[in-house]
Amino acid sequence: MKQPLAFRIRPTKLDDVLGQSHLVSQGALLRRCVEEKRLFSMIFFGPPGTGKTTVASVMANELTLPLRKFNAVTGNKKELDTIFAEAKLYGSMVVIVDEVHRLNKDKQDLLLPHIEDGTIIMIGATTSNPFFSINPAVRSRCQLLEFKRIEEQDMRKALDRALNHPESQLGGCSLNEDAIKTICDLSNGDIRYAYNLLEILAIALPGKQITREDVNQYTRQANLAMDHDADDHYDALSAFQKSIRGSDPDASLYYLARLILADDMDSIERRLLVTAYEDIGLANPAAVARTINAIDAAKRVGFPEASIILGTAVVDLALSPKSKSGCIAIHAAIAELEDHAYPVPDYLRLTPVGMKEEDKYPYDRPDLWHKIQYLPNAVKNLRFYQPNTNSTYEKQLAANLEELRKNKRRIDLAKLKKEK
Repeated sequence: MKQPLAFRIRPTKLDDVLGQSHLVSQGALLRRCVEEKRLFSMIFFGPPGTGKTTVASVMANELTLPLRKFNAVTGNKKELDTIFAEAKLYGSMVVIVDEVHRLNKDKQDLLLPHIEDGTIIMIGATTSNPFFSINPAVRSRCQLLEFKRIEEQDMRKALDRALNHPESQLGGCSLNEDAIKTICDLSNGDIRYAYNLLEILAIALPGKQITREDVNQYTRQANLAMDHDADDHYDALSAFQKSIRGSDPDASLYYLARLILADDMDSIERRLLVTAYEDIGLANPAAVARTINAIDAAKRVGFPEASIILGTAVVDLALSPKSKSGCIAIHAAIAELEDHAYPVPDYLRLTPVGMKEEDKYPYDRPDLWHKIQYLPNAVKNLRFYQPNTNSTYEKQLAANLEELRKNKRRIDLAKLKKEK
């Protein structure tokens, strides 16, 4: 059985890598690593078919380092023990960890000390955003490098290489200009997809010049349903949230459908949760709660039925009143702390030392809690939360806040306790 075309013609040196010029061109980081013969643990993240595993293998090959692959989902402790034993014999070994975002705590505990001492140079590969999906223990030990979708110019070079490579074995077929353009569009920046499609065409149509009609005839249905002129995956996520924020249910469903076709439940879950809390928030807390329940239900049933649940939640959020007041408030508080950090007032500390009993926080006096000053004295008049009154619920919060702010908050707790 032949190996897939993408494997047979995989590059063996950086000069043959297509795309990712920001990483492999002259003067770029990975090129410098090869030139300086220095390598460190990294996580490559980006869409499928953009060369993550290929570049990792090429770098190990150019540096003549031993290489092993490990799948974070299916790999087990026995495989890791074998890798560790080999690495000790060689002194250092490159280990490509596919699906690195799935690396559980047990596997991390085994890997991390070997990464720390340099016995293992881990290069993780993932299609998920590592800032959300990678465990901090792994992320802190690795450099994060983004791989981008392959541009059409490089995709054309990839197709030309495949047609002329001595190991391609494509039966003498060729592509006319319309076929090349169609494959580039359908591939959506995924070289592996382009190669797989080309190999299918070569098997079906040996020795023929392939046309656009031929390509369309043999294209997998799932890819025909994708919008190949739209922005890339991360832009689709951004457009998804902006459409909900802009109260456009049709656009929201359109971008949700794109993410569903990509089978990317993880990104849908994260983006829906962020959108619910950031953009709807206090304007409609019930919708936020319904979103959490919908995500849980969708994950339970899985695709394709999950699309029904997610679609309902998205329409709910898109047509809900919006309020970013909670989001703005916490960002304002963080910004203030980044500029000034004042100590917690003594009477609010967990275990104040040397403080008289009458000056301590009154746990047994709920009638006084709303009269106490909680901010440090230097910033006692700061206001982070500003209500958005375009919903009934937040109008009620605003009215409650207005009443509370009529009280002059106090720091003299001993006197406050004596007052009726």
